[in-house]
Amino acid sequence: MNIKSAKSKGSRLQNLLRDLLRKSFPTLDENDITSQIMGCKGEDIILSPLARKTIPYSFECKNKERLNLWDSLEQAEVNSEDRVPVLVFKKNRSKVYVSLELDSFIDLIKE
Repeated sequence: MNIKSAKSKGSRLQNLLRDLLRKSFPTLDENDITSQIMGCKGEDIILSPLARKTIPYSFECKNKERLNLWDSLEQAEVNSEDRVPVLVFKKNRSKVYVSLELDSFIDLIKE
């Protein structure tokens, strides 16, 4: 796979997540939740200050056949600042999955 098509796969996953977040939080403006430009450093979904109050997560998206889970989790953590890092990942013809720290998952399900 060439670099352009790999970036296109990553961009599709970012846009899917962006669109799902926008649909799930209709009180936020579409400019409150945007996709990062491929190749730029930092988190993959850019949240406005208002969106950060509503969605206290930082998202790293990976659309790869062979995912280095530990490196991807580390990248999510480095980019997360003061928010909970979430790794969103898939491969061709698979469902989309998320990974987050166990304590954060327990906090989610106990609410």
